[in-house]
Amino acid sequence: MGDRRGYTGELPPVRFNMARYCLNTAAQATPDKVALIVVSDAHAPAESAERWTYAQLDEAVRRVAAGLRGLGLEPGARLMIRMGNTSDYALLFFGAIAAGCVPLPSSAQLTEEEADFLLADSGAQVLAMSEELAIVPPPGVRTLGPADLAALRTQYQPLDYADTTADDPAFLIYTSGTTGQPKGVLHAQRSAWGRRPMYQGWYGIQPDDVILHAGAFNWTYTLGVGLTDPWANGATAVLYNGPRDVTIWPLLMEKFRATLFAAVPGLYRQILKYNDLRAFDLSSLRHGLTAGEALNTALLEQWRTTTGKELYEALGMSECSTYVSSSPSVPVRPGSPGKPQQGRCVAALPVEGGEEPLPPGETGLLAVHRSDPGLMLGYWNRPEEEELVYRGEWFIGGDLVHFDADGYMIYHGRNDDVMNAMGYRVSPLEVEHCLSQHPAVAEVAVTELTVREGVSVIAAFVVPRDPDEPDGLDAAPLLAHAHAHLAAYKCPREIIFTDSLPRTANGKVRRRDLARWRR
Repeated sequence: MGDRRGYTGELPPVRFNMARYCLNTAAQATPDKVALIVVSDAHAPAESAERWTYAQLDEAVRRVAAGLRGLGLEPGARLMIRMGNTSDYALLFFGAIAAGCVPLPSSAQLTEEEADFLLADSGAQVLAMSEELAIVPPPGVRTLGPADLAALRTQYQPLDYADTTADDPAFLIYTSGTTGQPKGVLHAQRSAWGRRPMYQGWYGIQPDDVILHAGAFNWTYTLGVGLTDPWANGATAVLYNGPRDVTIWPLLMEKFRATLFAAVPGLYRQILKYNDLRAFDLSSLRHGLTAGEALNTALLEQWRTTTGKELYEALGMSECSTYVSSSPSVPVRPGSPGKPQQGRCVAALPVEGGEEPLPPGETGLLAVHRSDPGLMLGYWNRPEEEELVYRGEWFIGGDLVHFDADGYMIYHGRNDDVMNAMGYRVSPLEVEHCLSQHPAVAEVAVTELTVREGVSVIAAFVVPRDPDEPDGLDAAPLLAHAHAHLAAYKCPREIIFTDSLPRTANGKVRRRDLARWRR
């Protein structure tokens, strides 16, 4: 389970820039190799897809960096990205890091209200947005549209990568907070180096790999597994930005000869349900990668039986990416995401306190030693949140686990109320706050409900303000209200009306009892 002395892998150089690490080596060694393929039409010939070589990518990223500095952005300045899954997103993210600025990748699913909060909380000076996601920013925030981004790539000479240190800020992402508002997780330049234990501890990655990732750019799972790691290893990344249709994934695997495919378990389940995988040539695929939510044994066995391929799971979090996984060198043990990756210092700590790791078989809070180079710099302007997650030399993420005698981790769920919706962490407080603003709602509590093995949905338990009103027990207005104010993945799938909510003696809602609570 690791050594209490801390991270034992190779540490990053003192001077380190994440964008340089990902692009510069391959741009010099294999300049004409294809680094990125962006597919808009899954049914079009493979040759028609957008392609970027390492030399082109390296130059474009450094031109964007020069352009951002030309706009007056200083090192450390925040830049929010509100765009679709286009190459511009990737160029802007890595271009900002190359300039020493701090990009904030945001989800295209966020409502204008949610985007406004991120802008204000981060203090971003620039908002880059695509036309379909355009919003009116507050005074003092400069906007960049598609034409402006194109100009950045053409009007400036390439800038050398910023001479940053490993501990300088690199990017800012937002995740669910305990207060109900999203909190910013600030990552260092060294975060890319901190992903090195995944190369063989999860992927078994090779320079000739073609990695197809099913996620969107705003997600750390995609930015890391889909771009950062393939490029750091000189491999080829394939991303899709066309209409979301579960039937296109095996077609893309076949057409682009993908060797690795990455997605959340829920998408694997849909792929198996709505496709006859035997009709596709998946001979190039070595194995699948999955993270974001727990992989159940039935789904694992169905994938294995149908494809004859292995499915390697990883467990991580926004603050440290993945650090427990199975891989070609760590055999899959059904029911476990795997073992701590080589070099990581990972343990289960007593729930009630203390820094001494528990012995095998005892359940506690999953903890990562704070010497891990993949661990965040901290929460953006949230010192009160940081106090909750550090215990001495350990960072505690809130997962309950135990390790067996062989070092495999067994997951027992969350120790807090944070929910998992298709791989996204969602705070029930954020959903509750939204629904409580509706005039028909007197009280509301939100939790996950399991609808079948391995599948759960967000459900809202509502005490109506006036149950005798005609609309008092109508879920439709409440669902519409949620969709108007929250990203789609945060919205409840089910509204359950009830006369009261389960509470503790002190009056606090017992969310864990909601699943058994009915009128």
